[in-house]
Amino acid sequence: MSDNSKIEWTDATWNPVRGCSKVSPGCTHCYAETFAERFRGVPGHPFEFGFDLRLVPEKLGDPIRWSKPKKIFVNSMSDLFHEGVPDEYIEKVCRVMLAANWHTYQILTKRADRMAALLQGKLREAMKATHIWWGVSVENRQHGLARIDKLRSAKPAVAFLSIEPLLEDLGKFDLRGIQWVIVGGESGPGARPMLGEWVRSIRSQCEAQEVAFFFKQWGGVRKANAGRQLDGRTYDEFPDSVSNPIPSALNRAGLLERMSHA
Repeated sequence: MSDNSKIEWTDATWNPVRGCSKVSPGCTHCYAETFAERFRGVPGHPFEFGFDLRLVPEKLGDPIRWSKPKKIFVNSMSDLFHEGVPDEYIEKVCRVMLAANWHTYQILTKRADRMAALLQGKLREAMKATHIWWGVSVENRQHGLARIDKLRSAKPAVAFLSIEPLLEDLGKFDLRGIQWVIVGGESGPGARPMLGEWVRSIRSQCEAQEVAFFFKQWGGVRKANAGRQLDGRTYDEFPDSVSNPIPSALNRAGLLERMSHA
């Protein structure tokens, strides 16, 4: 877990799963894969096996150990709903999130079909929890817009879209049941361009439908130079978040013990 994430819309990352595989054009220049593959073959490194999918059960209890409330991006280096992750392991991750409810969790997937099915089934309790935010990636019309419909069908208490990298004009789309939209351009070598008119269209639709709007970055090969202002201002809107009490260190130790036996 990292408590100093550089991702603009979160405070920390938690990776009980590492590694993934590509499913759509949004994955082409995956930052997580690029990072992980640098360390393939380095003995003892968390990414000794590169970006190969791996469960990391020793990381499951981390949010319980962390007493200060954080926004936590779950699996910044993977996809919780990857086909290689067993249902039972996803349930364990959700049990931790439900138990450590003084944090806010942000789960993002490109595998919306599986997420929707599980949220309406085995993960129904987590689906209803207001401190767990469920999101899908939306990079274009062909792959992304269908994910929005799947997310909406799951009816989570808090639903969000990560429209990054935005690869084309999405046109008009339905934001019913969505509480938050993040928009950003691709960054790094080979970054594909994002036009301002595409972003402004999404911003206007969020304003019209009263959805929180967060503009993450323009992106580009040197994203710091492009910044993250849109028409002279920074958009840092979030959904309303809940505030739950933080257990004492003793109670958290007991919770960890119970979770380890679950």
